[in-house]
Amino acid sequence: MTSAQPINLKQEDIEMAVFLHTRIRVSDLDRSIQFYCHNLGFELRGRNDKSPAGNQLAFLELPGNQHEIELTYSPDYDVKVPSDLMHFAVGVPDLTAFCQELEYKGISIWPGDWKEKFTTGGLKMAFIDDPDGYEIELLERP
Repeated sequence: MTSAQPINLKQEDIEMAVFLHTRIRVSDLDRSIQFYCHNLGFELRGRNDKSPAGNQLAFLELPGNQHEIELTYSPDYDVKVPSDLMHFAVGVPDLTAFCQELEYKGISIWPGDWKEKFTTGGLKMAFIDDPDGYEIELLERP
């Protein structure tokens, strides 16, 4: 067994990597597309109903962002999201107004005391869950 030899490249010779997408498995592709687009402002950038692995894929992007969410549905995969497994964050201009709109649409904001606990001082945040239970952190951006 041999160890890898270090490559002596100069920084100017290395092209920077780009963060392209994050994949999450969903139990209903259309429901998840509707949730992310209708409630969070994502746009559907592409859809593939038969990937090489047999999955259905949808790529969603927030306008002005290059990173996408890849929603993946497979009829033989049972989606079970453990609590506090992972989350991703979405920045919004006015957290209170954004959350009020979500509540109007019937989406639960948590924790229950988010208005008192997370809207004063520096960081303003709240959480919601997508239809499969993935946590989405909402952060008020400066």
